[in-house]
Amino acid sequence: MDWHNRTYLETVELLESDLSRGLTSRQAEKRLDENGENILRDEGKRKGVVEKFFDQLNDFLVIVLLSAAAASFIISVLKGDKDFADSFLIIAIVIVNAVIGVVQESKAQKAIDDLKKLTPHKAKVVRDGEVKEIEAKDIVIGDIIVFETGDSISADARLIESVSLKTEESALTGESESVEKDCGFICVKDCHIADRHNMVLAGSFVAYGRGKGVVTATGMDTEVGKIAKLMQSQDDKKTPLQSKLDETGKTLAIGAVLVCVVIFILGVLRQGDIFDMFMTSVSLAVAAIPEGLTAVVTIVLAMGTRRLAAKNAIIRRLPAVETLGSAQIICSDKTGTLTMNKMKTVKFMDMDGASNASSESVNKILTLGALCNNSQYKDRNFTGEPTETAICEGALERGIYKDNINMQFPRVMELPFSSDRKLMTTVHKKNGKYIAVTKGAPEMLIAKCSSYMRKGNELEFLRSDKKKAEEICNAMAGRALRVIAVSKKEFDRMPKESELERDLTLYGFIGIMDTPRPEARKAVGICKKAGIRPLMITGDNPMTAVAIGREVGIFEDGDESVTGVELEKMSQETLIKNIDKYTVFARVTPEHKMRIVKAFQSKKLITAMTGDGVNDAPALKAADIGCAMGKTGTDAAKNAADMIIADDNFATIVEAVKEGRGIYANIQKTVHFLLSSNIGEIITIFVAMVMGWATPLLPIQLLWVNLITDSLPAIALGMDTFNNDLMDREPIENSRSIFSSGLGLRICLEGTMIGMISLLAFAIGHIYYDGGIGADFGRTMAFAVLSISQLVHAYNMRSERSVLKKGFFGNPYLNFAVILGFLMQWSVIMLPSVSKYFKVVSLNLEQWIIVGAFCLIPLIVVEVEKRIIKQ
Repeated sequence: MDWHNRTYLETVELLESDLSRGLTSRQAEKRLDENGENILRDEGKRKGVVEKFFDQLNDFLVIVLLSAAAASFIISVLKGDKDFADSFLIIAIVIVNAVIGVVQESKAQKAIDDLKKLTPHKAKVVRDGEVKEIEAKDIVIGDIIVFETGDSISADARLIESVSLKTEESALTGESESVEKDCGFICVKDCHIADRHNMVLAGSFVAYGRGKGVVTATGMDTEVGKIAKLMQSQDDKKTPLQSKLDETGKTLAIGAVLVCVVIFILGVLRQGDIFDMFMTSVSLAVAAIPEGLTAVVTIVLAMGTRRLAAKNAIIRRLPAVETLGSAQIICSDKTGTLTMNKMKTVKFMDMDGASNASSESVNKILTLGALCNNSQYKDRNFTGEPTETAICEGALERGIYKDNINMQFPRVMELPFSSDRKLMTTVHKKNGKYIAVTKGAPEMLIAKCSSYMRKGNELEFLRSDKKKAEEICNAMAGRALRVIAVSKKEFDRMPKESELERDLTLYGFIGIMDTPRPEARKAVGICKKAGIRPLMITGDNPMTAVAIGREVGIFEDGDESVTGVELEKMSQETLIKNIDKYTVFARVTPEHKMRIVKAFQSKKLITAMTGDGVNDAPALKAADIGCAMGKTGTDAAKNAADMIIADDNFATIVEAVKEGRGIYANIQKTVHFLLSSNIGEIITIFVAMVMGWATPLLPIQLLWVNLITDSLPAIALGMDTFNNDLMDREPIENSRSIFSSGLGLRICLEGTMIGMISLLAFAIGHIYYDGGIGADFGRTMAFAVLSISQLVHAYNMRSERSVLKKGFFGNPYLNFAVILGFLMQWSVIMLPSVSKYFKVVSLNLEQWIIVGAFCLIPLIVVEVEKRIIKQ
């Protein structure tokens, strides 16, 4: 029902209530039974912890990892060596990841829980002809609610009485200014909720004045309830990296299994021992699947969250870091995100057109504005209606203290602001004389002025002067300023009320706005340079939105804006077709914000959404990554988001984008390293089988190589330093494979190279040192080359530029991992107490020189490859 489009008398009648007596207790009890309590409910059954845990395991790569762990365990049992380290490591990785997932999912539920906090516990209603205080959850449709300055609104209601009433609705609508309310106002049927001046909304509070309303909606049927429903309807989605890694995992797992089946069949056909062939194939399968990748990704993302936390970006969901790095669209809320969410005086004009901040006329204008003002100075801050607070703060910045001028000009009378007059007047006494100060809407005040001040002289206010005053106001309003006019009138006696607001003297105008954050323009510029398209989505009015958009660089010549009313008339298909034209979306509802986000997502664009209000929460949850403001953000917005910007600084989002891009690049390095190494292991075994050679590596040797290369070096690459040009690149497209730009081919070629040098080492050892009998030296040399060459190869991953330019010492973690890996490999070969378990023999100096020469080949070959690609 469009209650805002009806008179309050119609509304009361249709809701079968009574203006003076309200509902009876019996009526209220019956309606409570019929419609339920005035609370936000969770829809659907909540999953238990165990169910959530097993949901985390429902992933192809996780299933493959668990299969690999089982295979490794079976091999150890069959061999009788009781080496279960690989199995336990894989299982531990899976469990840790699942636990993290459960914790994050449980936190996400708080998004709905925090919306409930917006409904106050107590409320005043008229029941049985008396004003009673009841539990807010017991409010029903048709109740007459009563409220005054400072009260929270408990339910949506049509006003039936309003006295100088203003409400603060920014958390719900995105409107930064408090909204004037008028019970006599009748809105058009399809107006935006921010323009429903005859309604009060659950979740808002009274900034000024008092009023009564008849309740039209409770619980999930209120505007805040509709937001809760939207949030509940959104399913969690996988990040781009998660999707790509899932796809990679499936491909690798299927490929590894097929190769291992082929190797097993080849071995059997060559009359090899079936048991040995089975163990070799399964060992190779375990080695081929990069089970360390899941752990590396988790660790790298966790390290990224720590770095970002130090920069005021708090990550609630680990993959969010990487997702933001892939962002192509950032849909930013205006209020509190691009702006300070605090009204501030920014321009002053008198009838001379002067706007010098140090001029005498400006000081007079601010003095009068601070006198006709009900803000209070407490704890070093002004409290009160935002516009009045801004005037007092502007005066204070110029050394005009409200308390001092109040003592100099004590107030003796007040005509409160009303939505009919749109003016406020106060009367002050000094030296036996009385001064009436009036401030308010320029169009109302100018009409009541008969003179104006110019260069300290009071002049008659002619028609041409009034036209000039209107032009000044229009120019200020065109800059999205809220304009307040200020006037004065003097009396020799205590004036009558009827004399106060006529024949006034106009002193000038104060321009007030929610100012842009000083760092926002630079951050927007960096986004554009990085190929990210920043947009503004706000519940504020179009003129203000476009003006702020221009200030911060989002809205440029040739861009277009669109309103929620226009969006309402558009089909989703039309919106998707035209979405690239718009950079500012104004007067939008939570539903519109979600439609906009989904329109970009339908074009396969990674979309980030920033915001701070309850009205932003559904879009924050629907976006690929939601970024909530930490200081001004509501709890509902924070808990719906993936990331919280602790300092409310738009520039912090840019830092997070850079971090995300760096993390993606490092994970790509890790994938490159792990897969090229694993392909090297497969090539070594596969080619030997095809050539009819003896198996160059035993199962335990394969698992050992996998252990020292898939762990610390891979993690170290994930923690590598970032390149300086990260924010000069275009974002990675969602459809783009992790193996794009020739990476897949390079991985295969590099893996083949590692496999071939390992086979060559095997051949030299077998022919020259084993004498063609047995394979002890051949296997040992192949074993050493395969593992150490991979450690050396890790340095190639640090940059697409020459490793000589990137340097060998910029990543201490990698240096440690390589040194430790080499020492572990040397110990396995050279210490008799250990080497017997790995069936290897000690190598002499000559053999180690050969091994060392082969291990340097990847470094040389990839350096040449980089130079060729660069050319």
